[in-house]
Formats: sequence, structure tokens, C-alpha cells
Amino acid sequence: MTAYGLLVSPSHNRVYAQAAAGLVKAELAVFSERALDGRVRDIRETSIGGVPYVTFTADELSEQDVRLLSNLSSLYALFRIEDGELLRPVMLQPLDLFGSDLLTIQKYSGKTNEYFTKLLLNVTAMASGSPMDLVTGRPRVLDPMCGRGTTLNQAMMYGLDAAGIDIDAKDFDAYAAFIKTWLKNNRVKHQAEIANIRREKAVLGRRLHVTLGASKERYKSGETMEITVVNADSLAAGRFFRPASFDLIVTDAPYGVQHGSRPKGGQPGRRGKPQLSRSPVELLAAAVPEWAALLRPGGAVGISWNTYVGRREDLADILASSGLEVRDSEAYRGFRHRVDQAITRDLITARKP
Repeated sequence: MTAYGLLVSPSHNRVYAQAAAGLVKAELAVFSERALDGRVRDIRETSIGGVPYVTFTADELSEQDVRLLSNLSSLYALFRIEDGELLRPVMLQPLDLFGSDLLTIQKYSGKTNEYFTKLLLNVTAMASGSPMDLVTGRPRVLDPMCGRGTTLNQAMMYGLDAAGIDIDAKDFDAYAAFIKTWLKNNRVKHQAEIANIRREKAVLGRRLHVTLGASKERYKSGETMEITVVNADSLAAGRFFRPASFDLIVTDAPYGVQHGSRPKGGQPGRRGKPQLSRSPVELLAAAVPEWAALLRPGGAVGISWNTYVGRREDLADILASSGLEVRDSEAYRGFRHRVDQAITRDLITARKP
């Protein structure tokens, strides 16, 4: 057995930094269980030379093992530990295609931490029937409540095709402006267009469609990726995307604040407008069956939420009632962490048989 140590990225915000080591331990345990045949053991926090590391033991890591572990959400550096405290660097091979500013440059109230977004995408990929597709394949990603596109940007960083839905027109416009500006400023070859979505002469929403290449050469050869965002209600996702067209559905549910989506049959409020639901559980109960129809067999859904406004058992029942198999091993129960005094966040994943 060989001992390894990973250094957690030092650039977390203060609150997330307190949870980062525990989260990467849980993430590493999921990677081991789902993609590495349980070969990663003894995961713990260890001080080496006065510096905190997350350490583990494993059989000698193969090149493919390193390719996978290089994408751990909070990984800053990985070392082989020799003679107790001698650290020999392991060359990382992350999937990242673009500069980190793609993920960090956007600053706005309510933004999901980019490290957690990456973790949620990773852990959802591990819940699928083909977890190694994250590094050897090209899973297609949907965020059905995408906000200003943090998940879409992470998928793009990985070189994946991604789509999002959000009912907030301001968020749609903000993301469209950001991604077009970012691509132009970074001289990424692309095409981007916004058009109305029409059915029988009625406008159902708007669509942003971006085709881009990681390099000019790839773009010219047709080796492109696509980012699509629909400005519409997530409960109508099936009207905008074909059934069984996504491998991963990843979303950060509302934390108990008003959200534009609403359950079907919601009671009208003032001026005859449907009332906005303040319950993520109520929203997810209506939305998950629609989302599940968009998953390919073997695909997975991952949802993070505020445990103060919904129990894990409630979300598990919603996923199971939509024909999904919840991942509920000990490794998948290690992600609960405090965000602030009103939010304790957790995540849950499930696979489509």
C-alpha cells in the first residue's frame, strides 16, 4: 500500500473553507466506492510539517486513477508520502480546458460556491451507471434551475455539452451577456445566438445557444461543445428537450426563498397570478418526474438543498417515486455542511435504471 496526501485549495471563502476538508474526504470516498473498486482507504485529516492534509492509502495509483482524482473539487496538489513526511509530487491531469476565471469571475448574491458546484457535478457523475465516463467519455449535463450558469460553466470547463433552464429573465440575460463577453475576451472561437421558442405561433420562452471550440483548430475540425440555456419554467422541461437526452442532471435547489417555478395546480394569489412556492420539497415533487424523463438509462440526478426546509427522507421518496434508485451508502451521507445560520446544505443522488 502507498500513502498519499492531498493539499486542499487555499482559495476557498471563509465559510466554505471550514467545511472543505470534510467535503473532499466524502468526495474521495465516493470516488473510491464508485470508480476505484474501493481501493482508496484510511481517508483522514493529517498534519504534515504543521500543514493540514487529507491523506489516504491505496495500491499504486494508475495513470487513469490519477486522471480521475485530478478532478477532485478542492484538490490543490497531490503527493506520494514517503518515509512518513517526504512528499513527492504527483503530476495532475485535470480535465480543465479553460482558465479558472470562467468559474470565478462572476460575483453576485446567491451564487453557489464554484468548488461545491464542481463537487456536486463530480458526485453525480459517480452515481451514474458509468462513473468513469467523467474522464473517458462525454456525459451531457442539464441544470434545470441553472440561475446564472455556474453548473454550465463547470461543464464547459470539463469539455462537456450542457444545457440549463431558468425562469428568471434577468438571470438568463445576465448569463448570456457574461458567456458571450467571456468567450470574446478570451478569443474562444464560437457562435452564439438568442431566439424565441415558438409553438403554434405562441412564444414559450427564449433560448441561448452557444457552439464553441476549446481551440481554433478544434472548432474548425468540428470538435465543438454546445451550451444551451432556456428561459422558461423548469416544470415544462420536457417541452424543450427530448426524452432520454441527458446523462447527468445537476441542480442546487432553492434554499427556501421564493422561486419562479411552481407546482402544477398552484393556487392563484394576488391579481390572479399563481403563488410562488417557498418549499423546495414541493417544487421538487412536481419537477423531478419531468426531469427523470430526460435522463438516459444509467444516468444520474444530483440535487443539493437546505436541510432546514426539507428532510433527506422527503427527497429520497420523491426520487424513488420517479423510478430512480437513490445512492445512500455511508460515502454519500458525508456531505452535510453548514453554509450560514439559516442554511445547512446536503446533497442527494440517484440513478435511473
